Amino acid sequence: MKHLVIGGAGFIGSNLANSLLSSGDSVSIIDNLSRKNSQKNLDWLLSQHPNLNFIKADIVQDLDKLNQAIGEADRIYHLAAQVAVTSSVSDPRHDFEINTLGTFNILESLRLHNPHATLIFASTNKVYGNLEDLDIIETDTGYKFKDVTGVDEKQPLDFHSPYGCSKGSADQYVRDYSRIYNLNTIVFRQSCIYGPHQFGVEDQGWIAWFIIALLTNKKITIYGNGKQVRDILYVDDLVRAYQLAADNISRTRGQIFNIGGGPSNSLSIWIDFKDIFQKLLQKNIDVPFAPSRPGDQKIFVSDISKAKKYFNWEPKVGINEGVNNLYLWIKNNLSLFQNE
Repeated sequence: MKHLVIGGAGFIGSNLANSLLSSGDSVSIIDNLSRKNSQKNLDWLLSQHPNLNFIKADIVQDLDKLNQAIGEADRIYHLAAQVAVTSSVSDPRHDFEINTLGTFNILESLRLHNPHATLIFASTNKVYGNLEDLDIIETDTGYKFKDVTGVDEKQPLDFHSPYGCSKGSADQYVRDYSRIYNLNTIVFRQSCIYGPHQFGVEDQGWIAWFIIALLTNKKITIYGNGKQVRDILYVDDLVRAYQLAADNISRTRGQIFNIGGGPSNSLSIWIDFKDIFQKLLQKNIDVPFAPSRPGDQKIFVSDISKAKKYFNWEPKVGINEGVNNLYLWIKNNLSLFQNE
């Protein structure tokens, strides 16, 4: 099996590539290494797997390299993206070029050069916007839905922020290329993913960012009231979902799946999460609060029942185990974060 991981030096991509290489499969990764710390993940991958084929290329500009790599792959994972809502607001053109045009280039390459390959696209729960048609209740510790436990794939799309627009447009292109051109594409609308090799920053990768900041004495600011609720998914469970969905392509082709921790792995980003941090660090934590940021959902929890139905997947790693794993990885690799 020949795998191509586009954005393979990123957090999710490097974990996916490591898993595939460890199983003995052939793996190529494409990355332009523009994202801060991607070189560190690439160095780690190459140290573990000298047989990794690395292609430095940009999905917007380097179409010849992209076409050749896609033409040789059996399975393609499109994880390259501009991932921060705040960055999309400050530079919407850059966000559009990477997320929408870059995805279009990949789909055209697939259509023209390798139409029998399988493509999995990493979309986002941000395509659902602020969920304004769902009743949301505020409690002492967080927000919750009044009438549902999680958001399923029938929820209307409502793009908020340039990031939501760019990823949502790409999401729909990937879906429609399966219908119009009979391609083997799958869309994963992913919730909050976390785990080792995640270099979280203030506006993206919040779980890793909180741990990094607390261990390196950086300032944390909570935007909003800290009651925003998310379902969180450990990266190993996501990697397993990619493989199961691809293995069952006769059932999953052309489908969209909400992929996250689900109701059993949901919590408020600070009111609940502070207790976990305080136990890990064995000290009290106080942080300042600031107004909410544009496009920030009060709550998002995935209904993951469709994924279980179509390819028998559900998370195995719970919140405490997963957060502890990430905490230990960051603690044991503090040298990677000293100059951040």
